[in-house]
Amino acid sequence: MFQNTSVSTFLLLEFSKTWELQILHFTVFLLLYLTIITGNILIISAVAFDHHLHTPLYFFLMNLAVQDLCSVSVILPKSMINSLLNTRDISYFGCVAQVFLFFFFISSDFFLLTVMAYDRYIAICNPLHYEMMMSKQACTRMVAIVWFAGLAYGVIHTSGTFATPFCSNVINQFFCEIPQLLKLACSDLYLIELGVVVLSVAIGVGCCCFIIVTYVHIFTALFQIPSLQGRQKAFATCLPHIIVFSMFLFTGSTAYLRPTSDTPSYLDLIFTVIYSMLPPLLNPIIYSMRNKAIKKALSKLFRGKHCSLNTSCRLN
Repeated sequence: MFQNTSVSTFLLLEFSKTWELQILHFTVFLLLYLTIITGNILIISAVAFDHHLHTPLYFFLMNLAVQDLCSVSVILPKSMINSLLNTRDISYFGCVAQVFLFFFFISSDFFLLTVMAYDRYIAICNPLHYEMMMSKQACTRMVAIVWFAGLAYGVIHTSGTFATPFCSNVINQFFCEIPQLLKLACSDLYLIELGVVVLSVAIGVGCCCFIIVTYVHIFTALFQIPSLQGRQKAFATCLPHIIVFSMFLFTGSTAYLRPTSDTPSYLDLIFTVIYSMLPPLLNPIIYSMRNKAIKKALSKLFRGKHCSLNTSCRLN
């Protein structure tokens, strides 16, 4: 389905011809990657090992961390390896896999954020029905639908992107990004993917409208809570989601809807780095910064590891 005999290898963006600057690129990306991995693994571990966090909100948060972890793992290691080996190559099928997996995880992220808005709506607007409507089975089904929808989007976008032959193999980006690949198309078949993009934008706008309407109802309900402390506590559970969704929407739409340049552009690179790395980097920080439950779970996790290496803990 994805065979394209006109191109067997793509050339990714070359950050610099100078070895020292290539090492600098490798070091910066490595530090970003390790920070992202560490933050998201801590969130996953905290939720997995603390039974107090086995609730819908943290179940969704754990899935979000998995998606963020996977999305950066699809694009960063290859770029870092290329810098170390002083090469730009990525195979045709490696590029196909990168497009599919990246879009799979990114679109799953977006759908999961939509589900998380619904979770907050039920928790605040219909608290008496929360346990019934957000049962373990219901949450598992929602997450399964999110992952399946992301998988379908990945297949559709990858098929649409690689349906056309390419007139060039030079990609002006550090990974195989769909807008950059469409610029290389040398037939009208690229209109297939443009049609898919239009459909995706329509679905994205629908999800955004759903989230906006959901938060209108949530804020209306919040103002009806008589206790100031109760309002603040409820709002605190919504604020991280609002920040994460706004950041995801702004960075993604800015990167994909703005026109790309025909030559390597630092502006294109900056926007791509922001939308691909900033949300996975900041999501663990945003969700744990003012979340006492996450902080407590992480404290217990580290204390447990420390005690396992220190026999004096057993005497306390």
